[in-house]
Amino acid sequence: MLGLKLPTDPRWVNIVEKNIEEILTDHAYCEQKAASNAISVIVKYAEYPDLVEAMTAISIEEMEHFGMVHNKILERGLKLGFERKDPYVNDLADHLRKENSGGSRANQFVNRMLFAAMIEARSCERFRILSEEINDMDLRNFYRNLMESEARHYTTFLNFARKYGEGVDVDARWQDFLAFEATLMSKYGRSETMHG
Repeated sequence: MLGLKLPTDPRWVNIVEKNIEEILTDHAYCEQKAASNAISVIVKYAEYPDLVEAMTAISIEEMEHFGMVHNKILERGLKLGFERKDPYVNDLADHLRKENSGGSRANQFVNRMLFAAMIEARSCERFRILSEEINDMDLRNFYRNLMESEARHYTTFLNFARKYGEGVDVDARWQDFLAFEATLMSKYGRSETMHG
């Protein structure tokens, strides 16, 4: 369903298990950034009432997830650390700027939707791996529940790209973006961060 061209190496879980505090902190900030992204989409594309409604729901859900992850941190006697940089996300953004920058408002909108869809797709895939492979049963269940909402968000962003991407071959651009993302994954999967 996700269409990702290169799966995460399952050994990534072994790296994660060595530093649960790090993955939980990174995950918490990923949720916060996703909420912020949804809010900024509302501000930039307020002319689409259905998009505003969907982004409102996503921003609320992402902040609820932030709270859930923060609670997991506290339950384990850990602390929320400071925000981490996310080179994966920066690489995706740089690619879209270089390949499809400028142009019509529809072009910029599609880029924004595909960018968010890709992050949600990879996060969903990582959550699936954690839900199946991590030894901690509590975290297995936790990530299984979160995985389903990430999948919904992924399809929401893709569907809006198709709906309002007038004049843009959204499916062709998505396939190109998936191919690029696969090349990125050769350098990720080696750190205890959600996309690292």
